[in-house]
Amino acid sequence: MQKIIRASLIFLFSFSISSYAANLSKDLKDGQHILMMRHADAPGFGDPPGYQLDQCSSQRNLGDLGKKQSVAIGKWLSSQGINGAMVFSSPWCRCIDTAKLINQGPVNIEKSLGSFFDDMSLEKSQTRQLSVFIKNTLKQYPNKPLILVTHHVNIQAYTGKIVNVGDMVLVKVNADGQYHSHQYFPSPNPSN
Repeated sequence: MQKIIRASLIFLFSFSISSYAANLSKDLKDGQHILMMRHADAPGFGDPPGYQLDQCSSQRNLGDLGKKQSVAIGKWLSSQGINGAMVFSSPWCRCIDTAKLINQGPVNIEKSLGSFFDDMSLEKSQTRQLSVFIKNTLKQYPNKPLILVTHHVNIQAYTGKIVNVGDMVLVKVNADGQYHSHQYFPSPNPSN
């Protein structure tokens, strides 16, 4: 009996996720949603002391798994009907590389997506800047999917959701670009 209940729950959960994913492309074209994504797997924790944003070699970067994961995310997004998105990235190289490898459109750098992990006192002001950026960008491109590649601290500050590498959060925003609600999508397995 437990096996039947467990199998039924797994089926219902899978059906719920897949049916919601079917609406992902539609939601991202309604001018009220954005897709926030944490960069793909980059081995280590934080950045080395003295790192510089204009020198990728001084930062923590994507490993082989992260590169494969990014490609898998891009394929998954395409399978959901998302193509030709407006893609914005944190200035950190691991985010830029993730954004390029998902292959959803040209990558634009956005400072408000940059990590404040090294200075958490920036959390509130930078999250306000992010809301303004989202408001303005959705106003400028209301019918185009908006994908933001950033860091876990930024996603947590904006949505309250803790995410793993490569995970995505579909966020519904209000007219001021502020968080309203979200739907979580785990990163697809790069071996699939």
